Amino acid sequence: KSCQTGKISTAETAVQSHTSRDAGVQTEQSKDAVQDFQQEIQVDYASLLSFLQRVEDAVIKELNKNWKSRAFDGFEVNWTDQNETVLCLHTLSYPAAQDQNLQVTSVSWNATGSVVACSYGRLDAGDWSTEKSYVCTWNLDRRGLNPQRPDVVVDVPSSVMCLAFHPSQPSLIAGGLFSGELVVWDTSRTEDPVIWRTGMTDDTHTDPVYQVNWLPDAKHRNHARLLSVSTDGRILVWREERDGRLALAEGFAVVAQQIPRNTQLKKFAWGEAAVGVTSLSFSHFDPRVFVVGVEGGYSLKCSTAAEALALHRTGSSVPLRAPAELAFSPHGGPVYSVSCSPFHRQVLNLFLSCGTDGQVHLHSMLQTQPLVSLQLSKKYLFCVRWSPVRPLVFAAASGEGVHLFDFEKSSQKPAASIKQAAGECPVYCFEFNVRQTRLLAAGDATGTVKVWQLSSDFTEQGPREMNHLEQLASEMTD
Repeated sequence: KSCQTGKISTAETAVQSHTSRDAGVQTEQSKDAVQDFQQEIQVDYASLLSFLQRVEDAVIKELNKNWKSRAFDGFEVNWTDQNETVLCLHTLSYPAAQDQNLQVTSVSWNATGSVVACSYGRLDAGDWSTEKSYVCTWNLDRRGLNPQRPDVVVDVPSSVMCLAFHPSQPSLIAGGLFSGELVVWDTSRTEDPVIWRTGMTDDTHTDPVYQVNWLPDAKHRNHARLLSVSTDGRILVWREERDGRLALAEGFAVVAQQIPRNTQLKKFAWGEAAVGVTSLSFSHFDPRVFVVGVEGGYSLKCSTAAEALALHRTGSSVPLRAPAELAFSPHGGPVYSVSCSPFHRQVLNLFLSCGTDGQVHLHSMLQTQPLVSLQLSKKYLFCVRWSPVRPLVFAAASGEGVHLFDFEKSSQKPAASIKQAAGECPVYCFEFNVRQTRLLAAGDATGTVKVWQLSSDFTEQGPREMNHLEQLASEMTD
């Protein structure tokens, strides 16, 4: 009944031989061969000098020609590894803000490119005015980074609608509040970070502040001025005072009656009513020129050199001027964001606009009709930005995520779409990192900031890319 087989007999046999022999394979070098080799490497310097003198003019001519060549304009060598995907590096949040169901209303990178800040507020229904909110910062270079524990948390008594880090001082952040106030915080101060504020005066905005920008002060190099825009129709420039106050230096008011009437455009509600300003972007070619987006769906070309007074009845401490010079063909709803190209030359003067109709308009400041209209989303578009490093790339934030567009690949559809989170999650704001150009920070309706690493496709400028943009714009114009 056993299933075991009988014993298996085995035997071992050696197959390795043990005999070995050494044989020399190196030949002995003769003294004659060494002498011949030494003779071969002798240089005839007289002939070499004669040759160099004969070709000198031709070589110098070619070198000069190469030096003046523009074949590699805009081409930058990148020694880092090519990266083919868009990766999420960090998912940042502040649990106390999420417990209040607050949303990320704005994000900003500091002057070093290593610190990202976000503001919390509310862009949907709710009692915005009385709700406490926060400004949070994370240093991404810090070794012990905790994505749910910001390095700095500033408590703010009102919803913060917009943020902007100072362009050269890494610890200063300016914010615009739902109450209409402007505040500047110094994140290096632990006790009381507020260093300047407008307070509630007759000069303060009467509507929420939707954008704040730092402007260089021509008179005082060490100081910067602040610009704020609001849906009360006013664009105000503030200067720092020694007592911690922001005082009104100059201002503009966008009034319907003073917007140029273009025969090609639809009827505007003409009158003395203020037109709500939602966004602003300065031209990189002419510092006096800026574009604003307004609630009526229009983008307006404006100038700080405007002298005509605005027909705006307020108790402002300085006279407000009317800046609008040209109205562009409108969107189908309010414009939420505008962005001037940092690359264009005077012949182009390009800018982008987006709004509630889900479209991005590419405009030249020289004509009212858009060069191209792109239907990027069926939902609202909340933010649009040109890439800081590639003239043919821009991004837009929508109800689905962030769409990255590359005109080199397609003039009709996005090159990539980043889904911020599972399900429906609108992205309200994002910013490219000017210092660390592969990074993009995006804030959403769930109170989360995600830091994305862009692939090399979106960050490496190809040769003659500016020429491609000019050619594309001229084709669209034709």
